[in-house]
Amino acid sequence: MRDRTDAAAPAPAPDPFAPVVPGRPAATRRPAPLPQVPEPERDSGRAPEREAGPERARAPRPLGEHRRWPRSFADRLTAPLPGVRAYARLAREGAFRPGPEGLRGIPDLPYEPGPLPPVPPGGICVTWAGHASWVLRIGGSTVLTDPVWSRRILGTPARMTPVGVRWEDLPPVDAVVISHNHYDHLDAPTLKRLPRHTPLFVPAGLAGWFRRRGFTRVTDLDWWESAELGGVRFEFVPAHHWSKRSLIDTCRSLWGGWILTDTVGAAPRKLYFAGDTGYGHWFGEIGRRHPGIDLALLPVGAYAPRWWLGDVHADPEEAVRAHLDLGARRMAPMHWATFVLSAEPVMEPLHRTLAAWSAAGLPREDLWDLPIGASRVLGPEPAGSGDGEEGGEGKEAKVEAAGEA
Repeated sequence: MRDRTDAAAPAPAPDPFAPVVPGRPAATRRPAPLPQVPEPERDSGRAPEREAGPERARAPRPLGEHRRWPRSFADRLTAPLPGVRAYARLAREGAFRPGPEGLRGIPDLPYEPGPLPPVPPGGICVTWAGHASWVLRIGGSTVLTDPVWSRRILGTPARMTPVGVRWEDLPPVDAVVISHNHYDHLDAPTLKRLPRHTPLFVPAGLAGWFRRRGFTRVTDLDWWESAELGGVRFEFVPAHHWSKRSLIDTCRSLWGGWILTDTVGAAPRKLYFAGDTGYGHWFGEIGRRHPGIDLALLPVGAYAPRWWLGDVHADPEEAVRAHLDLGARRMAPMHWATFVLSAEPVMEPLHRTLAAWSAAGLPREDLWDLPIGASRVLGPEPAGSGDGEEGGEGKEAKVEAAGEA
């Protein structure tokens, strides 16, 4: 089964990265000279040695370097992949989708698109486009996460809710981060809409997929490695998941989440985008290396049946536990209300997340359960406060339905 979503495009002439300069209008951003990169190196593919903490973080990698990776990342799996017996049980039980009762909640799925609000200097804004797709504005940049603007992805019914932000309403995109290569996170038709000089930050072993399609600014990273562009530091961090896009590429590329840090603010804000993940020990390690995460975007859906998905998709209670392990100040649920990927009732992820949050005794205002299309702004943190309180008014944009791109 080959990736049928688009064909390899001829590569245009090399075009260097264009760092984002806060304060310069987006329309005037132009490429800057590409820094010298070393000759390709061969990476071991193994997790780096435990470091002492954030103060010992490694230097950022050069942008756009070409690297050699191991043929497989299967040694990074934290649970064995399902075998023939598990697939046979899944087929026998037919537990792929919710029953009619579970689908009755589709009209209640939260969908309230609105205009993107302004972001104060030193603040951040998150807008949920649906599933794991976010429009993040941080450090003077606009970053898309796992952008999927398609109505349908391979192997699933059409999306239950429209995209929360029309493509034509997006500001200029300064960078894109990809968590892994599954079709609901790496969508070729959406990526074809991007200029081929768009900077892309992707997992180790996945850069070739983008370069074959003509993208010229691709940086692939191992776990705990980072790179910087404009006013944002992008660090790739572990996840409890796997990768596969065809019958012959299981675990040929890595999987993980991203820490985005504002590098220009007086009191820099920090976001964690988990991508797709089960629950496990990595959350505590991410929190240890990155204390003071302002907002964690965590998946809460596509978890049933547990015997099939428990190792790779966190359920709502595990997502709240992951939030606590991270030591994050706020949490925004994602990976639900968009595609039918599993058997739980479509509204259940939100109901269980709210219950788990309350049971943990956490402040209700720190759970950002946004409707699809809504935005929330976190103002600049007063220097030296360290208390994680909002420096500006958090707000959710609510306007007439903008429709799907």
